[in-house]
Amino acid sequence: MMTDFLLAALHHLLVYAIVAMLVAESVLLRGTVDRSTMQRLAGIDLGYGLCAMLLIAVGVSRIAFGIKAYDFYLHNPWFHAKIGAFLLVGLLSILPTVRFLRWRKALAADPAYLPDTAEVGKMRGIVRFELVLLAAIFVFAAAMARYGGF
Repeated sequence: MMTDFLLAALHHLLVYAIVAMLVAESVLLRGTVDRSTMQRLAGIDLGYGLCAMLLIAVGVSRIAFGIKAYDFYLHNPWFHAKIGAFLLVGLLSILPTVRFLRWRKALAADPAYLPDTAEVGKMRGIVRFELVLLAAIFVFAAAMARYGGF
């Protein structure tokens, strides 16, 4: 029981950390992206990636060592929807991550570098769409816990 509780608590904390980091990225992408903002974005994005990897490990551990049996997850359509949305968030996050790294590299080559405002807007839109998908994940998680396989 304690293992299940600790894994569930860690799972929730990691999800909220991911939400916080995406909100921070969204806020930073609202205004002018200067040198310090690019540094912050890269650091936050690194934390976001690490939390996402830990979340996957904890999620797999919950399936393997938690109270609910593997069959609960295997036959639960809400779980599949939740995982699908999580994978979509992960795929969408690749573009901002690559872009933030390019911006840092360009900044290292030219200290006066500023990214194009249209490009910043596009990254902001992607990050905000990731947040919408995370909201859907919360809904899927609630349905999964309450309604199982219908």
